[in-house]
Amino acid sequence: MAAAAFLPHMPTPRHRLAVAVHSPSPSRHHHHPPPVSSSASDGASPAPASDASPRGGGGGGGGKDRRRVVRIAWEKLVRWSRSWRRRNRSDVLETTRKVVVLGGGSFGTAMAAHVAAKKADLEVSMLLRDDLVCRSINHSHINWLPENITATTSASAALAGADFCFHAVPVQFSSSFLEGISTHVDPKLPFISLSKGLELNTLRTMSQIIPQVLGNPRQPFIVLSGPSFAVELMNKLPTAMVVASKDKKLAAAVQQLLASPNLRISTSNDVTGVEIAGALKNVLAIAAGIVEGMHLGNNCMAALVAQGCSEIRWLATKMGAKPTTLAGLSGSGDIMLTCFVNLSRNRNVGLRLGSGEKLDKIMNSMNQVAEGVSTAGAVIALAQKYHVKMPVLTAVARIIDNELTPKRAVMELMNLPQVIHITSSLILFSITNYPTNIAFKMLCCL
Repeated sequence: MAAAAFLPHMPTPRHRLAVAVHSPSPSRHHHHPPPVSSSASDGASPAPASDASPRGGGGGGGGKDRRRVVRIAWEKLVRWSRSWRRRNRSDVLETTRKVVVLGGGSFGTAMAAHVAAKKADLEVSMLLRDDLVCRSINHSHINWLPENITATTSASAALAGADFCFHAVPVQFSSSFLEGISTHVDPKLPFISLSKGLELNTLRTMSQIIPQVLGNPRQPFIVLSGPSFAVELMNKLPTAMVVASKDKKLAAAVQQLLASPNLRISTSNDVTGVEIAGALKNVLAIAAGIVEGMHLGNNCMAALVAQGCSEIRWLATKMGAKPTTLAGLSGSGDIMLTCFVNLSRNRNVGLRLGSGEKLDKIMNSMNQVAEGVSTAGAVIALAQKYHVKMPVLTAVARIIDNELTPKRAVMELMNLPQVIHITSSLILFSITNYPTNIAFKMLCCL
């Protein structure tokens, strides 16, 4: 299943896999991806069971047929991939002369380095607050940044002539930051948001903040999200992400701008789903860290993350998100990375809370922003607005507000009513149509 996240959508095959065995040479004019059925992935042979070898490398005819089926399927995939790339070549990177990155955080810096490395004569300008950091980047290119990256504290200089703008300022500071640079922003400049979270007092997402603060409802907007740690992107390790925009052509342009041998970019028009999943997964990661810090075990971790995923789905779908988005890279993919890997800032906040540290001490010791801390309260306010009950994420918000200890939160969650397990398809119905105890699913029942 993991491989599916790295492949484009494949249409349902017209023929059964057995046909491929007798027709090893597919039509050269067939540009659809190859039909790969469950029988191929399971290693099943089209030959009678009595002739099949139980081992993939065995001497039976079934083993040879099975290897032949797999080889044909792979060759079809490779041919389709090459054909698709030829038909979808673009000059977006060729015509792009300058991009600007707002903010100097780890992910903004990683994205600047990624884009700069794709084209030597591309100008990449980073708008920062600290003049000392600017000098370090411009004179010594710290962290092995490409030579075509420059840094400045001047908004007018950074934004002048930019073709794309990456917004990497934390959500809670974005409004004031954008107000300060609004006079220098071209109304046609596409904003690619890297920031994940909800504005605490207004409950706004970045797709609402950027056009409203800039005073331009038609400001082109794209959100980039998915399971991606900055350090791995900088090290050119394989990564897959999603760009979402209501403008299909704009999403395709950003896809072509960013895609590389080590970064796969999928496109989507579900801006709400990508943004809400990206905001809520940070709160769930704090909960996962608390479980780890309290040494509650793997059973509890799996149950908590499953319950948290359901809560995210309940709220996001009520807000108009697509369930397929929440099951994809920007949903479950990002959740898995943030909840289970030690590089996650939000998970580390939870781990330290679960170990008994106070939130003030944790926050004062961090030099990066953990968006989940600020987002937790906004998530609960949003859940109340849409009449969705979220036990796990509510517990996180209460712990952050120092109204509940982690130990007490676990006890209260475990004492929720024992209820019948319902399938995910039923959960997609409006939560307000269910009895209250169904909305308050017990932590370990999903």
